[in-house]
Amino acid sequence: MARRRRRAPRDPVAERLAAFFHRNGYVRWQRRERAEEEGWGRYKKGDELRLVANTASELREIRELLEEAGFRPGRPFQKGSQFRVPVYGRDQVARFLELIGVTAEG
Repeated sequence: MARRRRRAPRDPVAERLAAFFHRNGYVRWQRRERAEEEGWGRYKKGDELRLVANTASELREIRELLEEAGFRPGRPFQKGSQFRVPVYGRDQVARFLELIGVTAEG
């Protein structure tokens, strides 16, 4: 489990993204041991951030905020009655966590 330390973001975009993340967003970390064992051909998962939207308007807002902050959101998908907005890649996940003031230690 990653330990998290928070510091307050200073800009309104970062503050709003932080609110979505702290409400029910999460990070899926790549299992490096498994990636080494199975290789890229079988285990293609990398680090991924997911923000959760409860409504279609929240989904639009999250995507706009991510783009405004310079991220490339992936294709959103629905899970139950909520929407998930993924952000892929170790660099983007690290930059997002830094933006919102969270440090994660694996």
